[in-house]
Amino acid sequence: MAVHIPLSLYVHIPWCVQKCPYCDFNSHTLKGEVPERDYIDALLDDLRKDLNRFKGVSGRELHSIFIGGGTPSLMSPEEITRLLQGIDAQIPFDDGIEITMEANPGTVEADKFVAYRKAGVNRISIGVQSFDNQKLARLGRIHGADEAKRAANLAHEAGLNSFNLDLMHGLPDQTLEGALDDLKQAIALNPPHLSWYQLTIEPNTQYYSKPPTLPDDDDLWDIFEQGHKLLSDAGYVQYETSGYSKPGYQCRHNLNYWRFGDYLGIGCGAHGKITLDDNTVQRTVKVKHPRGYLDPEKDYLSELHIVEADELPFEFFMNRFRLVESCPKADYPARTGLTLDTVETPLRHAIEEGLLAETDTHWQVTEKGRLFLNDLLAGFINE
Repeated sequence: MAVHIPLSLYVHIPWCVQKCPYCDFNSHTLKGEVPERDYIDALLDDLRKDLNRFKGVSGRELHSIFIGGGTPSLMSPEEITRLLQGIDAQIPFDDGIEITMEANPGTVEADKFVAYRKAGVNRISIGVQSFDNQKLARLGRIHGADEAKRAANLAHEAGLNSFNLDLMHGLPDQTLEGALDDLKQAIALNPPHLSWYQLTIEPNTQYYSKPPTLPDDDDLWDIFEQGHKLLSDAGYVQYETSGYSKPGYQCRHNLNYWRFGDYLGIGCGAHGKITLDDNTVQRTVKVKHPRGYLDPEKDYLSELHIVEADELPFEFFMNRFRLVESCPKADYPARTGLTLDTVETPLRHAIEEGLLAETDTHWQVTEKGRLFLNDLLAGFINE
């Protein structure tokens, strides 16, 4: 069964020039030069060990690759070339593979876009966050608005299949007008894809220990409602909670996550999810710190966890109901190995409450269900 589930690969590059105060990702401030050759060697060895660990994976093609971080664009194009060639030597790519790489809009990184394209990257995700220089400074970003606009224009010129702009709203002391102005400037750059998401304060961040003043719930709702209309009027279609794209430019990698597809995760702290031939779902986490990850005496694997059958309904729907598209009923047994009667009660309750609609073949989260998504998902939690 698992061989029919799309397989992706996530590659984590852990270094940044500096740590942003809102960031809870596994990123580490760079001290000195990036040990890129040693790290690429480790990534390829990590992949080899995963393929040996999950024997059934080796017969499957890669649907997508996402190189995230940290700041992957600190890596040279030569080493990214070696990384992608080394991956291709171990596991075949499907014909339409999407290879995304995150990049900062700084001048040095943006100037590498054409070289990354030659290396095999066909999609760039640019971390703009805002076009307000004061807001960028408060967010700890090291680029300015002009650099962000230049990076978007370079992405247009680089011959990429697509590119994404990451934009945040609900920033410290941000007004409705400020949030919408950011969005208008992003739309004016005509990216095929926009990730537009609300800043949230996460534990283990500088903002958590010293919280800034954020817009209140009413203002946040106004920002979302008016921003959503701006995006829709400009031809962008919302396909998941924070993902908007021009038709045909959805992120394949993200879609595979939310459709409960499979993905290998290599690199510091990278997470993976693999479905075995008997429909057992296993999750992996790699060693988090670069020092430990690069230690030749250690295995890269930090955790290996089997998702128990009674946890699978919540895991499946927590991902699937993030998407705007309807969910084929056939996907549930195909991707969990469970029968539909295992979720009959919570589904029936959700339909009665108006959180979910159904046809003979699909489920669809309603507008009410999107507003009360936590209530919808709570029904699938195993008490």
